[in-house]
Amino acid sequence: MTRILITDDDPDFVEILTMILKKEEYQVDCAANGNEALARMRASPPDALLLDVMMSGVLDGVNVSFQMAQDPALKNIPIVMISSIPDSPHADQFPTDEYVPISAWITKPVQPEQLLETIRRLVH
Repeated sequence: MTRILITDDDPDFVEILTMILKKEEYQVDCAANGNEALARMRASPPDALLLDVMMSGVLDGVNVSFQMAQDPALKNIPIVMISSIPDSPHADQFPTDEYVPISAWITKPVQPEQLLETIRRLVH
């Protein structure tokens, strides 16, 4: 069974994503911030990571993606970055002029079909 780790500090959003993924028979694990996500992935790597940009820090998700890229055990896990940052007051802090090591980008509010299509493309 394909395992997806959702990393987001919004419990309502996590619950919605969990329902969408479980309906499609994905196994779901959750983390509320970047440090928790890294610990969970090091203990048991998922098949893909859904990662929010803004959690405990404005660029917490970006920092996680860079740490994963430097970790041989985590660097091949596909990352789907999910955020509302383009519509937020923090949009100017997102590093648009540099490479962010992610596999796909989805903007909130997430469309279920787009999410599922993106995951299928990355893990199958």
